[in-house]
Amino acid sequence: MSAGAVAYARENAGRFLDELKTLLRIPSVSTTPEHKGDVEKAAEWVASELRRIGMEHVEVIRAAEGHPLVYADWLHAAGKPTVLCYAHYDVQPPDPLDEWVSPPFEPTERNGNLYARGAVDDKGQLVTQLKALESLLHPTTPKPGVSGAPGSQDGKLPINVRVIYEGEEEVGGERIAGFVQEHPERLKADFALISDTEMFAPELPTLCVGLRGMIYTELEVRGAKTDLHSGMYGGAAPNPFVALAQIIAGLKDRDGKILIPGFYDDVKAPSGDELAAWKKLPFDEEEYREKEVGASKLVGEKGYSAIERTWARPTLDVHGIVGGFIGAGAKTVIPAKATAKVSMRLVPDMTPEKAFRQYKEYVEKIKPEGVTVEVRLIHSGEAIVIGTDNPYVKAATTALKKVWGKDTVFIRSGGSIPIVGDFEKHLKIPSVMMGFGLPDDGLHAPNEKFCIGNFHRGIESLIEFFDEVGA
Repeated sequence: MSAGAVAYARENAGRFLDELKTLLRIPSVSTTPEHKGDVEKAAEWVASELRRIGMEHVEVIRAAEGHPLVYADWLHAAGKPTVLCYAHYDVQPPDPLDEWVSPPFEPTERNGNLYARGAVDDKGQLVTQLKALESLLHPTTPKPGVSGAPGSQDGKLPINVRVIYEGEEEVGGERIAGFVQEHPERLKADFALISDTEMFAPELPTLCVGLRGMIYTELEVRGAKTDLHSGMYGGAAPNPFVALAQIIAGLKDRDGKILIPGFYDDVKAPSGDELAAWKKLPFDEEEYREKEVGASKLVGEKGYSAIERTWARPTLDVHGIVGGFIGAGAKTVIPAKATAKVSMRLVPDMTPEKAFRQYKEYVEKIKPEGVTVEVRLIHSGEAIVIGTDNPYVKAATTALKKVWGKDTVFIRSGGSIPIVGDFEKHLKIPSVMMGFGLPDDGLHAPNEKFCIGNFHRGIESLIEFFDEVGA
């Protein structure tokens, strides 16, 4: 079946890319209320495509609050495994807009890449799944020279497929987490396919087998009951900005070590085999510093490589501080409150519940006199490491080698995809994290891109993967 499907994908490559551009033009920013209608529009587009290609029981699942889920299935491969396909159609805000070379919601081709917000995270990768399914459901007779089994005209998938796409991944994914927990029967499968990760390097087929967990928090520090004149009250009234800065400074030392008591107690170190494999990866820290990070020096915990610090060590970062006066000119005000966004990345065997409790207790302990502090949990997710000895991972490595001509490398990611832990916890299924992004694709940054070659070969990789699992 795969040869006919690959032939179809190649014949329709231009249309596939144009249809991705259509989705990218929808500004489905899930975090801002003014884009709620755009998120809904993106969900409807995805659902319409699922219906068009022949998927069944397509449903846009709405609730009183939050953004929709999109479900579909095709369950006619008797005796074959069932895959649960996951991706997300929501995107990050495009700010700062003045740093984009081309408009973020007008997809533009440059240098073999497609530039747009959501190009790689995660609309482009969602569409690789859609187009792989379409190609398998509408194959053509393969032309000479196309590898694989004889073509098929029967419009059948080699395995059973369920699809669940969400519109809240960029704001924590609470809606889908609840749905997975409450409706496991609707998502019954043998394994999940996650398309939201990247390759370690160009031309190097990669499977991600580990993710850091996360707790995302908000600190609100309050001083006086109202804003005060700094001349009349400075030196007597507490300043929430100063207090907030002192709290943040007390969370880490200058060497990057987190100072929260007990925070490292449950950290599980990677195995010796894993560390040895990471050392063999084509990674140059100086090139990483200069081309990807763009800083004068890499920082972090002493005694660990950059790969270890980003894949296997917990971190704490500040994402934004707001309050007081930030307009043009001067206003001598002592603000009544100041707020900061702070997150921590977690590793196996840390739990979000324990880490948040330790963090909250420590913040309350170190806060300066004269202010109150509220520590709020916005969202959280578990860290996870997936075994590589299951048949679905083995099928993935076989499929990737067919398309890329190289053996697959196994990596971890410093990022977090909370749904992977939810699938394991509530559905009892492993995940195959097969993504086709690149390290320099600029996720969450201006000028986000997706390599167009990776988009097309990603589709072919998924076609071969479904065929391998079916075999």
